[in-house]
Amino acid sequence: MEVVLVCFLLSTLHKLPYELEIAMLALVSLVCIYGTFASLINCIFSQRVLPMGPPLIKEKMNLEISPELPCPVASSRLSSGLLKIAGLLEEGGVCGIPTDTVYALAASCKNPQAIEKIYNIKDRPAEKPICICISSVEQLVAAKPPFSPLLWEFMRNVYPGGISCIVSKGNWLFKLGVGAAYDRVGTKDSIMIRVPDHTVTCHLCDITGPLAITSANPSGEPDSTHHSMVINRLGHKIQGVLCDGDSNEVVASTVVNCLRIDEGIITIVREGCVPAVKVQQIFERLKNTML
Repeated sequence: MEVVLVCFLLSTLHKLPYELEIAMLALVSLVCIYGTFASLINCIFSQRVLPMGPPLIKEKMNLEISPELPCPVASSRLSSGLLKIAGLLEEGGVCGIPTDTVYALAASCKNPQAIEKIYNIKDRPAEKPICICISSVEQLVAAKPPFSPLLWEFMRNVYPGGISCIVSKGNWLFKLGVGAAYDRVGTKDSIMIRVPDHTVTCHLCDITGPLAITSANPSGEPDSTHHSMVINRLGHKIQGVLCDGDSNEVVASTVVNCLRIDEGIITIVREGCVPAVKVQQIFERLKNTML
């Protein structure tokens, strides 16, 4: 390149013989063609296949260190991430997890102390019960709860999805895997069950067993619809966050009271992502078919 620059200078001063000027232009052309071809090949193969010199203009490297996160985080796209959060839950931690609606705080149903932590983290009123999350209706079938055919059919039509059903509590919960937290989930006589339509959440429940969950937000504040919201609002109080990007919904699940379903009555306790009208339509269709 030094020779080329000298030739350009001599050409500008009209001191360069015509033959050398032609040779210089040919050399510059070859260099340009090689540079273009090498850049294209290296870009296609994402590695340096053809050698090139260092860039003339170097970008200034950003050496700023990102602020330390307030709690461990894991990617939902990696099996190692899922196992990391499962391990924290098994150890009695509280973690933020994605669901098919909004982000939730989760604790193992084997650990009542972890469920107590959720109440403290959220400043949740003690009289508000916490529901449980399982991976499939088949888990319920294996626990053999004494549900009526109409309730079973209703559950099979709304699970998995953004609907939570309140049903009667019983010893069948121990077979489901609720364990020592039996008295800390639901009320004395009832329990709310979620079966999310979310592969990651269901895999997590398969690893840990039933999880006690509630929305991942301080009580009275809007739901968290991205893992960054969970980290920023509650990261300093919890043991981990399973990161999955934007949530599928902006509101929580629709809660349906099924305690009187055998009388032909269901009650919408909270209208969430599934419209109350749609829930009633499903129930009326099943009721007319079975009763």
